[in-house]
Order: sequence, then C-alpha cells, then structure tokens
Amino acid sequence: MNTGPGSDPGAVLASVSSALLDMNRQLEVRDVLQTIVRSAREVLDAEYAALGVPDDHGGFAQFVVDGVSEEQWKAIGPLPRQHGILAAMLQDATPQRLADVREDPRFEGWPAAHPDMSDFLGLPVADGDEVIAALFLANKRCPKPEGGCGFTERDEELLRILAQHAAIALTNARLYERSRELTIAGERARLAHELHDAVSQKLFSLRLTAQAATALVDRDPARAKQELHQVAALAAEAADELRAAVVELRPAALDEDGLVATLRTQIQVLDRAHTARVGFTSHGVRALPAAQEEALLRVAQEALHNALRHSGAAHVDVSLVRRGPSGALLRVADDGGGFEPATIRRAGRHLGLVSMRDRASGVGGKLTVESAPGKGTVIEMEVPGG
Repeated sequence: MNTGPGSDPGAVLASVSSALLDMNRQLEVRDVLQTIVRSAREVLDAEYAALGVPDDHGGFAQFVVDGVSEEQWKAIGPLPRQHGILAAMLQDATPQRLADVREDPRFEGWPAAHPDMSDFLGLPVADGDEVIAALFLANKRCPKPEGGCGFTERDEELLRILAQHAAIALTNARLYERSRELTIAGERARLAHELHDAVSQKLFSLRLTAQAATALVDRDPARAKQELHQVAALAAEAADELRAAVVELRPAALDEDGLVATLRTQIQVLDRAHTARVGFTSHGVRALPAAQEEALLRVAQEALHNALRHSGAAHVDVSLVRRGPSGALLRVADDGGGFEPATIRRAGRHLGLVSMRDRASGVGGKLTVESAPGKGTVIEMEVPGG
C-alpha cells in the first residue's frame, strides 16, 4: 500500500492496527523482531526493511531483514557494525530521513552483494531512555514510475508509532523468555533435589549392601548371595530413577513437537524403564497456549512420578482428550495402593499435589484428585484452551 498524501486514511489505519496486533501476538524475541520488520515494510510500502539489536562491542547481537532473499543475505557477509547512520540512530536517538543515503557524509559504503538503496528512513526503538534497537527502511515504492518519491513526514510519524509499539513488544518478549529461563532453572533445582533424595540414597544403600556381601563371602556364602541379589535390585532401582530424571531434564521441545507427541515420547520411555505398564491415548486435542501445554506436561510428569515410584501400581494409564471447543483434559490413573482422602494434606505435600494445583490454577485450569486405599489414584487436570 502507499502511505503518501493520496492514500486512503482508513486503509492506513487498518494496516497499522493489523501490524500492532501481529507484534503483540508473538512471544519469542526472534519472532517479534521479524514481525516488526515485516510490518514496517508493508505499512510504509518500502522495498527493504531491517532492525538491529546492538551488542556491547560495537556490533549487533541480532539483525533481521525483510525484502532480501536468503541467498542475497548470505552473500552480503558479516553483520554491519554500529557506524555511520546506524550509529547516529543508536547514539543520538534521533530519526534519520534522507533523500539519498549514498550522498550523506556519514555514509561509508556497503558490501558488493548489498542491494542498492537510495531514500532512507530510520528510527531508534527506545524503552524509556534506553535505545534497544534501530529500525530502518529503504527505497520507498512510488505510485507512478515518473513521479518523484521518497519517505515523507507522514511516513516518519507512522514509523514512530510502530517503533513505540515495537519497544513494548520486544520488552515483553524478553521478559517472557527470562521467565521461561527462571522456570527451567527452578525445574532443574527441583530435579537436582529429587536426585539427591532418591538416587543418592539408592547408591548409598547399594554401597553398604555390597560391603556386607563382601564381608560374608567366606563365612556365610548363602547370606552373601542374598545380599548380592539385593545389590542387583538396588542397582535396577537406581537406574530407573536416573532414566526418569533424564526424561524430565531433556523433554522434547513443546514448540517443535507439540504436547501430544512430547507426552507420547516420554511415556514410551517410562514404559520401557519401569516394570509397570504405562499407556497413553489421545483424541481430538488441538494446539493450546504455550503456558497451558507446559503446565499439562509438568503435571503429567509429577503424576507419573508418584504412580511409578510411590504407589506400587502395575498399570498406569494417561489420556489427553479434547474438552469443549478448544480445551483439554489430562487424566493419569493408576491401580496402585492409593491413599486415604482424610490424609490429603499430608499426601499433598508428599506427592506434590500442591505444586500440581498451583500449575493448574496458574493457567486458568482445575485439578482434581480421587483416591482410596487399595483403589488406586486418578488425577485430572482440565484447561479451557485459548
């Protein structure tokens, strides 16, 4: 579209509104950067657009372009440095609107494979007083081949609006990624504690039992043989603990494989690692918001941990089915020893039920637990979807 004086204001407003919505739908930093660049090029009808996030060493930590093919981008070579007009935007936080960038005294040329650019419009992307990126466009498309062209004051104002919202979207994406990093760090700390409590104790018992067997070999071979059988059993239990921990430490990427495939893979591993039979079924589940998928995965892992290590179950069945127009219901049922509902507070601490309830409520879901001595346990988590 053309945003020059003759363009339709309603179409311009609709285009800007659509661009702002697209920016704020993204959560990953790289996706936000690409959306900002694409949106700016489309709204202002430019041939090229780019956005650079500076590092602390005179270069760019990230540099995203639109309008340049992948082959062209590879041929251009290393990322640009913070010099010339780019440096002016980053250091002085001032907009740059030029009729021909090549005639500006600050212009220092570009690589041989770089596309030829003339008219130029650039703006800093600022979060408060901090400049967090530089956004620029080149080669405004002209409505008529014979007509004069170039970026206008109106174009600059539109880009300013996009840059302001780009700063918000980029800051939110960074906060989201930081939150995920902290969540992962918390999960690793929990698993480290669990390994210490479970596997370390198993290995300590293994060592003591092996020492006892060594002492009994000469004077009581039959007793030594019994101790060695116990060594084998403890070693098998420790191996089970380690396999289960590896599954939690290295889950399949939800973003790449989706919740259903991730659950299926992990349950297949658990089925092979434990004597209990672990099964999985799924029906009609659509893609869910990322936070809900992660919460469902973690609740399933916690429930499986309880069933396989504490309940003595012979069978554990996991199902994930569609609930309502876009929601989902996770169900983990075992035929283990169960527990008395009257002791739910104590059991809640022991079995991680408080953590599971927190995960469910944190994404707008609900967790229910049904159990009785000798009757097994059923844990269900329902989320409304997005």
